[in-house]
Amino acid sequence: MFRRVLIANRGEIAVRIMRACRELGIETVAIFSDVDRSARHVRYADYAFPIGAGPATESYLCQERIVEAALQAGAEASHPGYGFLAENADFTRAVQAAGLVFVGPHPETTALLGDKIAARKMASSAGIPIVPGVEQTINSVEEATGVAEQVGYPLLIKAAAGGGGKGMRIARTPAELPEAVRAARSESQSAFGDGRIYIEKYLERPRHVVIQVITDSHGTVCHLGERECSIQRRHQKVVEEAPSPIVDPELRAAMGQAAVRAAMAAGYLNAGTVEFLLDGQRNFYFLEVNTRLQVEHPVTEMVTGIDLVKEQLRVAAGLPLTFRQEEVRWHGAAIECRIYAEDPYNDFLPSTGTVSSYREPAGPGVRVDSGIGQGDQISIHYDPLIAKLVVWGQTRAEAIARMRRALSECTIMGVRTTIPFHLAVMANPRFVEGRLSTHFIQEEFAKQKAEPAPADRQLLAAMASLACMLESQRQVSPRPSDSASPRMGAWKIAGRRRALETY
Repeated sequence: MFRRVLIANRGEIAVRIMRACRELGIETVAIFSDVDRSARHVRYADYAFPIGAGPATESYLCQERIVEAALQAGAEASHPGYGFLAENADFTRAVQAAGLVFVGPHPETTALLGDKIAARKMASSAGIPIVPGVEQTINSVEEATGVAEQVGYPLLIKAAAGGGGKGMRIARTPAELPEAVRAARSESQSAFGDGRIYIEKYLERPRHVVIQVITDSHGTVCHLGERECSIQRRHQKVVEEAPSPIVDPELRAAMGQAAVRAAMAAGYLNAGTVEFLLDGQRNFYFLEVNTRLQVEHPVTEMVTGIDLVKEQLRVAAGLPLTFRQEEVRWHGAAIECRIYAEDPYNDFLPSTGTVSSYREPAGPGVRVDSGIGQGDQISIHYDPLIAKLVVWGQTRAEAIARMRRALSECTIMGVRTTIPFHLAVMANPRFVEGRLSTHFIQEEFAKQKAEPAPADRQLLAAMASLACMLESQRQVSPRPSDSASPRMGAWKIAGRRRALETY
């Protein structure tokens, strides 16, 4: 096993990886930009090295500086986390060229699967169902029109080098096709420096379900079941759970076997996820492979009891996985809510500033992966993820109830957060019944954009009462949090929080 590992990332994922390292007796090396000088991941690490200014292009995306920091620190390996350089084949090559171990797949695999057209070809050759469409680049509107006549509308025009919804457009009619092709190509060129596009059939209201896979260099290839990731805003997941409410053991086995075939066909090493779309008849179609640890990996860890980061480090060190496929068991249900510094009732616009008060929930079955604390800054330079709140229950119903309780105990002041949105999701009848699709937010919450949410209205009333009281007492107090439950009065919440503070 390694003696010292550099984590090429920041925030909650850097802390998460460092915790796994510490349990394995591995020393950790943090990197930080100027604005992260006092961040939690820097304070948690055994060693820390500055790598540049606040903008990611001047720090966390600077490959040479990160590799140089690893060499100066005497690190033997680098874990990329997710985002930044996690799926950059050139960074993997740079790490390896410096004589270090990259905790992740081979660069050739990353490059292959990063090309969506090549990945579709790989999946198709492995006998995995793919969404109807083409497996070559579309070079003109005329060519797109010919494909449309074969595949049928609606169509999805996608960037070959794409991800995160960028370079993606829907064409529902022939009249919409020319502009969709132009816009997708232009955005793809701007976002990825690669204007290649291709076409798939657009599935109406699908579910987004991913399969966790992990392999080692000893020939073991395993899947750890599925995660339901259908609740998304701007094509980014915000609530995930395992298992999926719609996946039964037979479907799990079929999707798991398909994911394993994909991993084997790509020569995959280490942890990754194979992503699928499910239609209304529970037919699944290959979407893509993410060649890294994913944000929502804790829900898989909660239901399997397997620490994915520790397994990643073992695999990178040349050791075998600690389990076999037949030893994987799934227990209970886990849900993750990504708590962002965003305003959910204003199109999830980022909310920057200082976190003036921060208190995490606790209790049975509750896990919080976070990278900030009281007094920390939510910067404009990075993803506004504050924390991942994860709960486990013996049943999905218990997990939902536990998430409601945990959200109500969570206090974050100074910035807007998605806590009110998550409380509304947990109370939503469709969510409780498990009737999900990638259009869930659009269908269930669009009508709330124009007016304050119920929790916010209650919050405003509570704020007004509190302001009157404070004025009379001539005292100063911080602004109440957004985390008020829509079913509880503000004074009851305040009383409970006061009681919690006495322990």
